[in-house]
Amino acid sequence: MFSLVRSRLRRTDFATVAVTVGGLFAMAVPDTASAQDINWTVGVASEYMGKGAGKSNGEIAPYGSVEVSTGQVYASVFASTAEISSGADAETITTLGWRPSVGDVKLDLAILNRDLPGTRAGVDSNYFEYQADATRAFGRVSTRLRVNYTPDGFAATREAWWIELQGSTALDSRTKASVALADRSADGGAEYVAWNAGVKRKLTDQVSLDLRWYDTDAHDLGEPYEGRLVASLSLAL
Repeated sequence: MFSLVRSRLRRTDFATVAVTVGGLFAMAVPDTASAQDINWTVGVASEYMGKGAGKSNGEIAPYGSVEVSTGQVYASVFASTAEISSGADAETITTLGWRPSVGDVKLDLAILNRDLPGTRAGVDSNYFEYQADATRAFGRVSTRLRVNYTPDGFAATREAWWIELQGSTALDSRTKASVALADRSADGGAEYVAWNAGVKRKLTDQVSLDLRWYDTDAHDLGEPYEGRLVASLSLAL
């Protein structure tokens, strides 16, 4: 699906980030880790996307994550290469969350810390978000409502909200189609409506391919907000 990886994949500190993440979790997980679940994912995408906008300037973006969970509580770290006008060449997201259930509704309540290494001096590149997901199935269709809030966002952005509704359904035992519609409002930042639709296919028990169209109603804000087809190949370990 991808044209062969360009001979010049952007040289960033992604590998360093990944090694550091692995080392931190190795130190954090006690010898009794058998009572915990540890899940790793590595992958590559034709574009790194964030809240409906392109964040790698059309460049191929390798990424990886690790999650440690015990019962309903989990902690995770995600890292991807990026190419943002502020100078950032990567993004890391550290999450602490809780996944309880209330009747037929599954919740995911989390605190996220986002950091954009490489951002030029003087630009606020580290901030917290508070996020709540509510997921419920209606027959063959699964729905998810996501509410994400930050009191002080990236750069000059202050308060910001991201509210997204997603629906998905299984096409067969290995294929799932989904569509999402979201609204972003921000004090001092970009405001727009975003949507995406696509299909995710499990090629093997561990390898998945996602092909998805992203778009917004804010093409006037620049190339990151224009429509694009994004392919992502991931390996779950």
